[in-house]
Amino acid sequence: MTHIELGVTGMTCTSCSSRVQRKLNKLDGVEAAVNYSTETATVDYDPSKVDVEQLLSTVRGAGYDAFVVQDKEPLLDDAAGAPSTDPLLTTTVWSAIVSLPVMLVSMIPTMQFANWQWAAFAATTLVYFSAGSVFHRATLTNLRHGSFTMDTLITLGTTAAYGWSIWALFFDGSDHIYLETVCVVITFLLLGRWFEHRAKGRSSEALRNLLDMGAKDAAVLRDGVEVRVPIAELRVGDHFVVRPGEKVATDGRVISGNSAIDASLLTGESVPVEVTEGAVVTGATLNTSGRLVVEATRVGENTTLAQMAQLVKDAQSSQAPVQRLVDKISQVFVPTVIVVALLALVGHLIAGQGVTQAFTAAVAVLIIACPCALGLATPTAILVGTGRGAELGLLIKGPEALESTGNVDTIVLDKTGTVTSGEMQVTGVYPARGWEEDEVWGLAGGVEKQSEHPIAQAIAAGTQPAEATDFVAEPGIGASARIDGHRIHVGRPTRDLGELAAAFDAAEAQGATAVAVERNGEPIGVIAVRDTVRADSAAAVAELKRMGLTPHLVTGDNAGAAEAVAREVGIEEVTAGVLPADKVDVVRSLQSAGKRVAMVGDGVNDAAALATADLGMAMGAGSDVAIEASDITLMHDSLGSAVDAIHLARRTLRTIKGNLFWAFAYNVLLIPVAALGWLDPMLAGIAMAFSSVFVVSNSLRLKGFKAQFGG
Repeated sequence: MTHIELGVTGMTCTSCSSRVQRKLNKLDGVEAAVNYSTETATVDYDPSKVDVEQLLSTVRGAGYDAFVVQDKEPLLDDAAGAPSTDPLLTTTVWSAIVSLPVMLVSMIPTMQFANWQWAAFAATTLVYFSAGSVFHRATLTNLRHGSFTMDTLITLGTTAAYGWSIWALFFDGSDHIYLETVCVVITFLLLGRWFEHRAKGRSSEALRNLLDMGAKDAAVLRDGVEVRVPIAELRVGDHFVVRPGEKVATDGRVISGNSAIDASLLTGESVPVEVTEGAVVTGATLNTSGRLVVEATRVGENTTLAQMAQLVKDAQSSQAPVQRLVDKISQVFVPTVIVVALLALVGHLIAGQGVTQAFTAAVAVLIIACPCALGLATPTAILVGTGRGAELGLLIKGPEALESTGNVDTIVLDKTGTVTSGEMQVTGVYPARGWEEDEVWGLAGGVEKQSEHPIAQAIAAGTQPAEATDFVAEPGIGASARIDGHRIHVGRPTRDLGELAAAFDAAEAQGATAVAVERNGEPIGVIAVRDTVRADSAAAVAELKRMGLTPHLVTGDNAGAAEAVAREVGIEEVTAGVLPADKVDVVRSLQSAGKRVAMVGDGVNDAAALATADLGMAMGAGSDVAIEASDITLMHDSLGSAVDAIHLARRTLRTIKGNLFWAFAYNVLLIPVAALGWLDPMLAGIAMAFSSVFVVSNSLRLKGFKAQFGG
């Protein structure tokens, strides 16, 4: 089987992607998955049975355009533009400006002036043919391929209202016109389409942010001279220099030098790793102290950073498109409405009633079926729900995220920066016999206040540091300085700790980093430093359990630290020591066991797992890549905000389902009434307007949502 990726353009809803996928999978030897949000088709095919041209022609035959994606970056250029420059937004705005006076003059008799109907007709004609063309073109395309979608409903309803208004104005001389219906339906649905369009560039932004994270150039050694070259010109075997404060250009092996590498952007872990000659370093990590010379071992698409970008891309592409309820029902609903309208027309004619009465009954059916409430059901609830979420610092990225919250039963929690604060703090000072805690801590702080290492800063910040001189950093060992004539060493033990050995081992067993303090070579104390658990994490975990979710802690940290945190917050399931790709495997293994998985994380290392999970939630202080790859962004950096987000998303989903039920129920009840000729088109318009008011009012109830953990 050969793997290929196609770009697919012209899709307007998830039913479009489903149709393209069905067409491709009907070909012999083809397995395809089409993603509407990324506008791509991932295809595995047998070259002996089908070729690329057949794949492209199949997509085009379904009514869309297709092209072969040559590399991983072309789609980045096609990401959705800034909302302020989006032409769809421009259309929505001017359509609203034109529609507002039409609605006001049509519904408020005191505002009506001489020949107001003709002014309203001119404005409505502009909206119908220009702004509404977005839906009308899609309808024609879908009809040519025998498919009915939301676009078909919009065109059907607005055309019925517009056509009846023309009849009433030109031939009947009646004031029973429905021009405001045409304007309001098109404008509101354009607004919903724009919100959907805004969300479509998320995956491209995530990939772009990943690629931008790496270094842009490197100082390569050529004949002993440093030459600054673009990262694309770096080759395996090149030796390059990394100074303090610079990013490592690519994956490699340290040839000379000592330093501490901050890998938090990639690993999510807060403690820099000491590296010396022979150590392996990863591209895009930060050199915090000494000068390093590194030999490049992997470049380009083979680097860890590039592979993580591909993980995010693959995870997003592998997710099956969410079939919206509206699109599913419209496949049956639209042709049913058309048949009912035709039967009403023919039935009244056979019964001997006049053409006008027969036509009135048929138009009443089409107007009552106009999908104003149907079109407003989802976007208004999303608009209010996400707006309320934004006020609370909970950013929900569209209906797919809402649908996922209703199904998840397992939640995977990253440890560092999610359950814990990501900041190192002293959690215990254990002095030797004859020493006080404050004495040991003060001496250690005097040494460490001159170091930039996070552990050193945590020790210095928690005490009144003693005055120190003659500071010496000892890479991989610690640091020392002279205080009151004595040499104080802080770091790894240089000799047997004696009575302090038990405290040192116990601290490390509990997941802390244990630091020995020595005076003139004699151990005088042990200091335990660890990443502290967030204040609301235990309560949040308890609430997640009450909501029916099983929490699972996953981290790149050691097992001792992970188990200690898990015990503190009440989590039973723990997976420690995992690499970024392993986090994806953890999520997939849970999914393969039949679980619906939510994931909460903050680092770049979490991005692929966030995209793989059924529901991804990213902490707002985390990396941009994690945020873009997620479905929900939590701006408060609190695990409790994840609980609030799930509560809000589930309530918004219930509101959407209630709206859709009403939108369809009033159709089911009133279409037969209209078909029997018992419902005047004007009353049909009023009923339709009432259903819209109900849907909007129901959605506005979401503004009263209260956060349990703050906001």
